[in-house]
Amino acid sequence: MKRAVAVAILAALAPLGAFAQTTEQKIDDLQKELDRLKRELSRPAAPAAQAPDTTLFGYGEFNYNRYDDPERTSRADLRRFVIGLAHSFNERLSFMSELELEHAVVSQDDQGEIEVEQAYVNYQKSEVVNVKGGLFLIPLGILNETHEPPTYYGVERNEVETRIIPTTWRELGAGVHGLLHGELRYDVGITTGFDAGKLDDPAFGVATAHQEGQVANAHDLSVYGALNYTRPGLLVGGGLYTGNTGQNGQTNPLLRGVAARLTLWDMHARYSAHGFDLQALYAAGTLGDADRINAAILADAPAPFAAPKSLRGWYVQAAYHLYSENNLDLAPFARVERFDIRQQEDPANGLFQDPKNLERVVTAGFNLNVDPQVVIKSDVQRYRADPSRNRFDVGLGYMF
Repeated sequence: MKRAVAVAILAALAPLGAFAQTTEQKIDDLQKELDRLKRELSRPAAPAAQAPDTTLFGYGEFNYNRYDDPERTSRADLRRFVIGLAHSFNERLSFMSELELEHAVVSQDDQGEIEVEQAYVNYQKSEVVNVKGGLFLIPLGILNETHEPPTYYGVERNEVETRIIPTTWRELGAGVHGLLHGELRYDVGITTGFDAGKLDDPAFGVATAHQEGQVANAHDLSVYGALNYTRPGLLVGGGLYTGNTGQNGQTNPLLRGVAARLTLWDMHARYSAHGFDLQALYAAGTLGDADRINAAILADAPAPFAAPKSLRGWYVQAAYHLYSENNLDLAPFARVERFDIRQQEDPANGLFQDPKNLERVVTAGFNLNVDPQVVIKSDVQRYRADPSRNRFDVGLGYMF
């Protein structure tokens, strides 16, 4: 009976947004509506009749990258395999978790990771006020919170939301979030932060200093805030994250007493109507005390490098749903993006800016959804500063 009621409600709601919604939006909206219906329909008539409400979900992707440069090895990879478990203790208190396996790792010597991507408890006082605590995703950009393969264009995740905004970026902490007037979503909180002593690859900005809730050094905490306005076919929003990363030298003693404040922020927008999906994002950030981080790196790293001192990037993307019938949806797309990771040069010690960290990338291809939750992708990518990365990509992704 519950299933019949849910299907009837969804059938009545679907035509209202069909004019402006794309396949991607329909997936998001249907998921939200299903979650709401499950919460409502699972409420028992009497406390004695209450039964556990546990949901299994997941996503994954298989990618193939064929490089133009014969010196680079073309690769096929089970990039991600993710299983999620959600549980509602009652109508207000719930738990959310995701366990991810990367690169089909099967032994400790394999390249790849097994990691907890999310694990947090949420208490819903009302639609306006929710309180969460645990390991959760930071609400910066678009991709970090919505990164299942059928929800974005291209085989690989875009460079800006990988190098400037780390993805997937999660922290241990507590936050408050909710909906204001049904259209404006806010999310604020305090969390663990980065550890500058763990930086080892400036090509990915500050991402390698990300602690991921794994025995995270927490002398210095961080705060974040995000606002997103949504209507059918429209998303406009932004976010801010800031906190010290020196961690009082817990990883590198030379950073004792060094603030090394990291600040990251972004603005983004997405508009979908009449078959078009348009998306744009700008992100920027600064890492303080980069010269002192350089000194710590020189004393500790086997292959010293110049620390990132500022980060910025942007992209614009356009897609058009060329063919859409039943479960099939074909959408060609194109994306142009630029990322600049400026490093703290120290010529006297041989630390210089890597020109490959100042890059422009053009990607063109298509997404073919054979079901709203299963997608086949293909694209071609061209890099200006490092053409050895030029390649042809094919991917298969799913979510459930």
